[in-house]
Amino acid sequence: MKPSDRSPALPRPEIKRPPSDLEAVEINLAFDDNRYASLVFGHYDQNLAKLERRLGVIANANGNLVTIKGTPDACEHARLVLENLYGRVKTGQPVTLGDVDGAIQEGALQGSLFPKETDAGRIAFEQIGTRRRGPVRARNAAQDIYLRMLKRHELVFAEGPAGTGKTWLAVGYAVLLLEQGAVERLILSRPAVEAGERLGFLPGDMRDKVDPYLRPIFDALADFMDPRMLERGMQTGMIEVAPLAFMRGRTLSNACILLDEAQNATSVQMKMFLTRLGEGSRMIVTGDPTQTDLPVGQRSGLSEAIKLLSGLEGVGHVIFKEGDVVRHDLVRRIVGAYEYAHQAVALDEKARR
Repeated sequence: MKPSDRSPALPRPEIKRPPSDLEAVEINLAFDDNRYASLVFGHYDQNLAKLERRLGVIANANGNLVTIKGTPDACEHARLVLENLYGRVKTGQPVTLGDVDGAIQEGALQGSLFPKETDAGRIAFEQIGTRRRGPVRARNAAQDIYLRMLKRHELVFAEGPAGTGKTWLAVGYAVLLLEQGAVERLILSRPAVEAGERLGFLPGDMRDKVDPYLRPIFDALADFMDPRMLERGMQTGMIEVAPLAFMRGRTLSNACILLDEAQNATSVQMKMFLTRLGEGSRMIVTGDPTQTDLPVGQRSGLSEAIKLLSGLEGVGHVIFKEGDVVRHDLVRRIVGAYEYAHQAVALDEKARR
């Protein structure tokens, strides 16, 4: 049977079966505060349900007490995750289903994550924090590497599918640099390319015309900054959101510059943008090479720039995969299905040659 004759199957979700009674152990975990414990368990114990699906354990909550049943390794993993989440709740941080996913991956990748002997010895994913949002911790290894790259390198490329947090974390880090005084302004840009459709004439002034293209960046800024500070920054020029075409001829010093959706930048535009970097500045370039909206036959400047520059000193490069999607479980499965189909087509074309 040829590869093209097979119907591609959807990737299976990460669900583990509960263990049999012969291999199961049971541990009881009690928290000091019932109110905090209920926040950890989630609305209608939805966080515990997520824990059960991902780790293959059985978790039952009663007040501030939770009983975990499963294999010894899975029970220990679940205990570390719940203690991690409880620590977050005590510091005033919310716990969402995405945070549960992040805590699970954090524990799985780093083994004995939080030694009980001392809090100072804790090993955890990298985090950033702004005045409005508070601490934001990486939810997987790729995000952890991304944040570490941002803190270490002057130019960072981040490529990968939608929903992996590339743009959101980049904006958060840029706001952090601004609040710390490490940079004097933020320059946030996107290529003004329509996603497979022609919008025609857009009424209004220049800001009204480019606003639809830059709305995702505005949304991310609103997550990390107080609305009054954001509006004041926009008015004074401390925060500038502009299409990529407006970057030509400028030297951007003492700034954090973000280019989002960079897969829609041509080779000429990408070279122009990268050479805007001035003294005391940081530059972040994000995009998904598989979702370019450039005309057929026109090469994306993002892929070319990564190939040419990723080995240079001072340049960081992070690749996000389908498993790093943090937006929604369904988004992860959608991205995985498209990736599987793309690989099937590539194999089919290779077999025909």
